[in-house]
Amino acid sequence: MPKNSLDENIDYINQQIIRMLSADGRMAYSEIAKELKISNSLVHQRVKKLQDTGIISGFSIQLNAKKIGYETITYTGIATKEARFAYSIAEKLKEIPEVVECHFVSGKYALFLKIVAANNEEFRKVLYETIHNIEGVGSTDSFISFGSAFHKNISLL
Repeated sequence: MPKNSLDENIDYINQQIIRMLSADGRMAYSEIAKELKISNSLVHQRVKKLQDTGIISGFSIQLNAKKIGYETITYTGIATKEARFAYSIAEKLKEIPEVVECHFVSGKYALFLKIVAANNEEFRKVLYETIHNIEGVGSTDSFISFGSAFHKNISLL
């Protein structure tokens, strides 16, 4: 665990609040307070401070892509024609609904994407008819996901 990032905002109580909310983002603050033997208002104050400092960046639901009809999930690396194109390509990728994640990376690729599609044919269309037509895209390399082994938050403990 990086020592320089652990400051006064992440004491034991905050670690426990984060642990509980990571396990169940809909957990009532009153339930957290009861388990930690602290007041409900203190939980509210702590969560607000964690949000204000950016340690908690938001609360959201996670959709199961396969359960709602997206059979093809891929990770795709994009090599750019020139490094200067990376940011403009990322801006264009935001407009493509099937591109659900985009990361700037080092190595062979400038960008690494997570793409969801109804099936392989739809993925092919997104890749060849949309992504490859973005100015600056050089080449792509895709990896089909057979399923997630796990997904977890970073550990504070």
